[in-house]
Amino acid sequence: MWVLEHPSALLLLLLIPPAVYLRHFWPERGGRVLFPFAVYNGSGFRPRQWRVQLLHNLAVAAFWAGLVALILALAGPAEVSRQPVHLSRGIDIMIVLDESPTMAAQDFQPENRFESAKNVIRSFVQRRENDPIGLVTFAKEAALRVPPTTDHEHLLDALAKTRIMELGDGTAIGLGIAVGALHLNAGEAGERVMILLTDGKNNAGEISPEAAAAIAADLGIRVYTIGVGREGEAPIEFVDPETGTQYRGTVVEAFDEEQLRRLADMTGGSYFHASSSAALESVLQSIDTIETVERRTRVEVQTEPLHRQVAGFAVLLLLIEFIIRTLVLKEIL
Repeated sequence: MWVLEHPSALLLLLLIPPAVYLRHFWPERGGRVLFPFAVYNGSGFRPRQWRVQLLHNLAVAAFWAGLVALILALAGPAEVSRQPVHLSRGIDIMIVLDESPTMAAQDFQPENRFESAKNVIRSFVQRRENDPIGLVTFAKEAALRVPPTTDHEHLLDALAKTRIMELGDGTAIGLGIAVGALHLNAGEAGERVMILLTDGKNNAGEISPEAAAAIAADLGIRVYTIGVGREGEAPIEFVDPETGTQYRGTVVEAFDEEQLRRLADMTGGSYFHASSSAALESVLQSIDTIETVERRTRVEVQTEPLHRQVAGFAVLLLLIEFIIRTLVLKEIL
């Protein structure tokens, strides 16, 4: 928002119209030689140098615009911005996302499970502006994509770049939980939460899901588990990122609902089943409602003066007027 720190200076603009009249329209302003043509029967003299007249008009416009800009600079223009400053730290959240090939199942039309999950996570992150949020993805291996951070733009950029099967073709749920817990434990927030999204059964990794959940529980981390996908067969289509080979087929394997429920119970979290994009969105909204903390903020007002820029523009306009009149039109000032 723009403001004027000295708005009374704008009263000087009231002097501009009479000054323009006195300078250009007042009959007795001088600078013009009156010559009677009473004895001359021909038509009056009209110069045909339209380019000269155009340059003259341009110089006049630049002069008066420069004066107006100088008055605006005297009024003290400034840009005011209001930034919320969070006085209390939010909840440290780690999202653990399955990127195994089965997440390419196309039962979450118009997109597959993986892309639908990414879209829902994006909306969830945008609602938690004060919370440090991180991202871990897993398949046969698990990897930290982004540690918990309030730079959500960086987080969402990393989320958008994730692809199915970048970490192999297995489902290492325990490894994903362990990596997430390790990096959540490095945070400073009093409350730490993990959100696990998967559509398969644990079949890879050096650590079992129960052992990883026990570690998370010891660290005071609540784990919310979300089973993604519908029952029965679902068409699947994906591209192997290493070979570029495209695969098509059907997927039947489902997640282990009892195990996901047990992992959540071990850590004080909750289990959810999401069979559609709308259901997944509803689940994340429920977690968003459950995991809230008292948020204290203040609004910090920042003012950036702009009078120098406006004054510089005014000087530029006056310089243009001076150059046209002295160097181009060769006037004697």
